[in-house]
Amino acid sequence: MDGCNDRLTQAGRNCWRVETSERFSFIADADEYFRAVRQAMVQARHSILMIGWDFDARIHLGDASDGGPAVLGDFVIWLARRTPSLEIRLLRWDTGAFKAMLRGTTLLTILRWKMHPRITLRLDGKHPLASSHHHKIVVIDDCLAFCGGIDMTEGRWDTREHLDDDPRRTSVSGKPLVPWHDATSAFDGPAARALGDLARERWLVASGEKLEPVIKSSACWPEGLKPTLRDVPLAIARTRPEMADIEPVAEIEQMYLDLIARAKRSIYAESQYFASRRIAQAIARRLVEDDPPEIVIVNPITAQGWLEPLAMDTARARLVEALQRLDHRGRLRIYHPVTDGGHEIYVHAKVTIVDDTYLRVGSSNFNNRSMRLDTECDVVLAADRPGADEMRRTVAGLRDDLIAEHLALSQDEVSSRIRTHGGLIAAIEASRHAPGTGRTLIPYEVPELSGLETWMADNEILDPEGPDKIFEPLGKRSLFKGWRWPRHRLWRRRR
Repeated sequence: MDGCNDRLTQAGRNCWRVETSERFSFIADADEYFRAVRQAMVQARHSILMIGWDFDARIHLGDASDGGPAVLGDFVIWLARRTPSLEIRLLRWDTGAFKAMLRGTTLLTILRWKMHPRITLRLDGKHPLASSHHHKIVVIDDCLAFCGGIDMTEGRWDTREHLDDDPRRTSVSGKPLVPWHDATSAFDGPAARALGDLARERWLVASGEKLEPVIKSSACWPEGLKPTLRDVPLAIARTRPEMADIEPVAEIEQMYLDLIARAKRSIYAESQYFASRRIAQAIARRLVEDDPPEIVIVNPITAQGWLEPLAMDTARARLVEALQRLDHRGRLRIYHPVTDGGHEIYVHAKVTIVDDTYLRVGSSNFNNRSMRLDTECDVVLAADRPGADEMRRTVAGLRDDLIAEHLALSQDEVSSRIRTHGGLIAAIEASRHAPGTGRTLIPYEVPELSGLETWMADNEILDPEGPDKIFEPLGKRSLFKGWRWPRHRLWRRRR
């Protein structure tokens, strides 16, 4: 680790660029995000760039009191018609796109988009076999950008209360959807222009078309979105997989390793998965210290789908089992949020907060794919400069506010309990209650795995580290490859 007096964010090492944001807002859950992004899109005058894993033209996007259609597909057409100077471009991951086109009236909407001269939809197929284009980026007039984990697709909308039977949380067909926790960010200034450069770069790679930056930008910050911080530096970190004509980038992986290494008191993280061997190795190195930091990770109970649990849940079980053997001071906890009625709240957020100093939010998860195989984008706020006391108080407050959301408490209550009990884990344990008696966090329990599940996890069958590992002989693979088990008396005793 670099000296703690050095700044975390270093362009060319763990990030691409560091630029100033005049206004920065951390956004928890899609209810607020959909309202904010809709208002910003209404204010766009020249360019809307939407770069994402998926867009579902059928979803309702925010509050339609602006006079436009509620449905995303119709809203995009309405925007283009009402503002003759506006160009709208959407770039979507190509795999699964054709299946998505068969969803309801989606194909008809896409045809209507294509008929409009200032709406362009492209499918992003510039990625290695088995990888995905995973960005969740919106850039408006180069003056405002959104970057995080929320896709504009079905099943993402929810409020911070995550009610058991919210009548608004339904599919297009009216089917109830599961509670969903997510996060993103909004920012303006030079940082937003930088994200515009990244979006245009990805558009060029995927489509071969070069887009020019927006010269005339207007005020496009949504009136209803309160800035969390002002005049802060933001680092933009990327993952770009290795391809024949493209240099790979692993800034996000290095950023994670640096963040874990720099933690003094606590690491709080929310992630859809916990399956990265390198992240687990970095945590292991901290846990064997005499006085390790507290590490709290909020995960869903199980991954969605039929394939993801085989890959991600089994790897999580194996990694956590190994880490628990090293956790001689009881500093590691993994929790799952549940509703008032005890039902799972699916965690899709990708957030890391270290001490009161560093905040990372983006599209990357704690899995191998996000480190080397998929395209990802994160932003990092570092309050490690002189005179950043107010920033640090705000970063700590964001962490406490997320914990408060999961425990149905106020931010002030969580902050007070952390001080009273002397740490995150003790405060959470003192605030938890039985599932079904109110919104709460429940501890992760390592399940028993079958022989097949153990073999698949240990050989990283469904979560390879990068394009070159997909065809690597199984004899060279291992979930614990590169681990050096410490010669620690507590490790030997626990074994």
